[in-house]
Amino acid sequence: MSQTPIPIAVRRQVEADARQQCGYCQCQLELMGMEMLVDHIWPESHGGRTIRANLWLACNKCNEFKSNHTHGEDPRTGRKVRLFNPRRQVWSQHFRWIDGGLTIEGLTPTGRATVAKLKLNREIRVVARRNWLLTGKHPPRE
Repeated sequence: MSQTPIPIAVRRQVEADARQQCGYCQCQLELMGMEMLVDHIWPESHGGRTIRANLWLACNKCNEFKSNHTHGEDPRTGRKVRLFNPRRQVWSQHFRWIDGGLTIEGLTPTGRATVAKLKLNREIRVVARRNWLLTGKHPPRE
């Protein structure tokens, strides 16, 4: 199933809303050096609409691992919970930076399930974050 095209004006609004960073791993457009994708928080395959209220920026890898998933398993409890919604939830209430900004820790069932499902701490991301720390622009400030 192909996605509905995102109108340029809506994309620009979503980019501004997201402050040019991925809603999940918080990587920043200026540090990534590549365009981010517009993610359907509630996927079209589950009836999600292509409207600003259902869209947020996501980096390629977060979008790839999220795919059309809406829920994940909390590794601590084994319970199925909804994934983080960057449009409606506050990142710092569900996650925090640890290891000096190299790793994301889930603080809530939603946070833990999102970290696990989207593989937010895979090795390549930790290596990239180590380099981003050198710029003084990582981790991003809320």
